Amino acid sequence: MAVIEVTDLTKTYHGQTVVDGISFSVEDGEIFGIVGPNGAGKTTTVESVEGLRTPDRGSIRVLGMDPQSDHYEIAQRVGAQLQESRLQAKVRVGEVMDVYASFYRNPADWRQLLERLGLGDKSDAKYADLSGGQKQRLSVALALVGSPEIAILDELTTGLDPQARRSTWDTIEEIRDSGVTVVLVTHFMEEAERLCDRIMVVDRGSVVAIDSPSGLVDRIGSEQRLTFRPSEPVSDEDLESLPGVMSVNRVGSRIAVTGTGNVVHAVTALLAQRRIIAEDLRVDQTSLEDAYLTLTNGAASPSDLDKEEN
Repeated sequence: MAVIEVTDLTKTYHGQTVVDGISFSVEDGEIFGIVGPNGAGKTTTVESVEGLRTPDRGSIRVLGMDPQSDHYEIAQRVGAQLQESRLQAKVRVGEVMDVYASFYRNPADWRQLLERLGLGDKSDAKYADLSGGQKQRLSVALALVGSPEIAILDELTTGLDPQARRSTWDTIEEIRDSGVTVVLVTHFMEEAERLCDRIMVVDRGSVVAIDSPSGLVDRIGSEQRLTFRPSEPVSDEDLESLPGVMSVNRVGSRIAVTGTGNVVHAVTALLAQRRIIAEDLRVDQTSLEDAYLTLTNGAASPSDLDKEEN
């Protein structure tokens, strides 16, 4: 069952259309990812779903309600972590959790929520004294303190170190496992691939594709690339004759073989038959980032993107 339904969403600023006829739905209980280049309209889209922006055209239904006319009810049932969210430096964690909990008719026990998110010992800590990862977990706690049915998380792990980012991923999975539907805006392809059941790729304000991570990869083919340094000479012709091989390239002493199907087995079997050792062997498969770059016509690598302005 769809808990979010968006049809022909359009939004224009100063004569420039930043969201151009976007349509999608989010199913109950899934993690739905939204990815796209800087300025593609991701944040404008989710802020329209939250009721923070008024669309110029189109229809949005969240839990069967309109984000504009039913804004109070939706705010009670949808938690949001905004792309830009800061608290006053001197406010204490427990104070802000208590204030936010008072906004909702059925708030969660915020002390238990802090414990669940690894902030149980930070109730008396000032916001300014929290680490980057702790501030992000606090923003998740604030999004969940109203016991929402849907959580919208916008660029949740931007600026976090790898360890903090992976800890936050565990938190998102726990949120979904507790029955909360998650909408995740991200520019980290590794994050989207690990967490999302489905991903919407947005480019220049339009939907390019909606599919599972593996489905997006399958759209551009399942190429594999082997690179190795042979202990003994092997000809390009012998490698090119193997089933599935598409190309053979050499860079210095290293050979790169690109192909599909069982190309890895075919190449390694040939080398083993000739008693040739494949030194420094590396196998790379088509990744979600490869699919993203293809679908967005080579837009800047998601891992290099700054925060979106629109």
